[in-house]
Amino acid sequence: MLESKAMNNAVRWRGWVSGTAATLLLAGASVLMPVQVWAQSDAVKELAAPPPIQLPLKPSPEFAKFPRLVGTLGSRQIVLRLGAKTDDPAGVHGEYQYTDTGEVILIAGDRDGDTLEVEESNDGTHITGNWVGKFAADGSVAGDRMNVDDSDPQPFDLRPLAAGQPVPAAGAQTASPAAGTAPAAPAASSTAPAAAAASGAHTVNGVNNLSTGD
Repeated sequence: MLESKAMNNAVRWRGWVSGTAATLLLAGASVLMPVQVWAQSDAVKELAAPPPIQLPLKPSPEFAKFPRLVGTLGSRQIVLRLGAKTDDPAGVHGEYQYTDTGEVILIAGDRDGDTLEVEESNDGTHITGNWVGKFAADGSVAGDRMNVDDSDPQPFDLRPLAAGQPVPAAGAQTASPAAGTAPAAPAASSTAPAAAAASGAHTVNGVNNLSTGD
């Protein structure tokens, strides 16, 4: 009698252990599955995400073929590369670069007739300023660059730079002399660019025709 009762208890114990193990196994699977799905989801998102933008920005090969304009933004000289977007007839984009530091700023927006309205970004993500200007018949463009809240307007005045033509030294005039006036005689410092090159002038940020002396 006692033996039969012990056997029954053993059977019930084994059954409870087996049932509990199965329950724990199922519970474990239900806990693990969402984690696996979440991990896979993150992996897919990571693969689909664009590569992070490297800062500071470097000149883009995409814009290297665009026409160049040179002049001033505020008191500093810049070179602007601006061209039409392939997917938007009215859209323009490009970049400008300070000749003194080599800092690159991205720019994008619209050109409607002779009106230019663009936004700029120094990291490819956040808007850091707005440009509003007008193109002249000779291709030059002038206007104001403002902060995102339209504060602190700074004038810009840029003129086209022919392909292969070096960027003039800061402060040099890029406009042609007025009709009927003789060009100014070369100053004694006209050999300065050659002297600077001989003394180790270096290209800023690896951009052709954009160099400064040490």
